[in-house]
Amino acid sequence: MGFRFNHFNFNVLDLQKSLDFYAKALGLTEARRVEREGFTLVYLTDGETPFTLELTCLHDRKERYDLGECEFHLAFTVKDFEAARRLHGEMGCICYENPDMGIYFIEDPDGYWLEVVPEK
Repeated sequence: MGFRFNHFNFNVLDLQKSLDFYAKALGLTEARRVEREGFTLVYLTDGETPFTLELTCLHDRKERYDLGECEFHLAFTVKDFEAARRLHGEMGCICYENPDMGIYFIEDPDGYWLEVVPEK
């Protein structure tokens, strides 16, 4: 059968705020958009892999999503780890660091955690 990863979804309250965050923090760009009555889907790409992050904005949603204890995350590798850490520090979005493992996490506007790992 051969299953392959295609995309992962995050639900967001403020689509433009999320698009701005992902562009600045991770360099993700819009690959495609689906507009329907009641919701908008935007698929973000890193421009290198076929994997996309789907942002779903439910137009009538007003309250923040309950993300539980954030015991899930998406991970990104980066060539210049220190430059990325400086950028995320300036943005004020670093929410957890593990220097022993050489990783850190950033938090998006909706509270999702994103792991940043140096490229090996």
